[in-house]
Amino acid sequence: MKLEKLTYTPGSRDDHFRKGRGIGSGNGKTAGKGHKGQNARSGGGTRLGFEGGQLPLYRALPKRGFKNVNRTCYAVVNVGELEAKFEANAVITPASLKEAGLVTKEYDGVKILGNGKLTKAFTVQANKFSESAEKAIVAAGGKAEVI
Repeated sequence: MKLEKLTYTPGSRDDHFRKGRGIGSGNGKTAGKGHKGQNARSGGGTRLGFEGGQLPLYRALPKRGFKNVNRTCYAVVNVGELEAKFEANAVITPASLKEAGLVTKEYDGVKILGNGKLTKAFTVQANKFSESAEKAIVAAGGKAEVI
């Protein structure tokens, strides 16, 4: 194979067409825009979603509910799940939770909840803890560290 022998696949590229370049080109004078009207003018045409003055669909449909854009969303893990997946005296971080399959996506952080029993001592590092989770971790002899 030589560089000078390379060619494009047939049909993959169209020739550049210059509109409005004389009557003999077959696309002169009005340059494919027809005669007069909004779309024949420079800057002509309508915006996306315009329905000719009729009330557009996006305005006709009702707005529902409330979208809180400032909401923080946490990936949630229960204390009972930690008991099953980790060895005693382990340091549990959001990365280790992801590795263990307890968290698929971290969102704005990880929150530990107090559902389930805890007998092993862990050092748990998370963005947030519920009161019951913190009590359960400390009662089992572990530490709850906010990161």
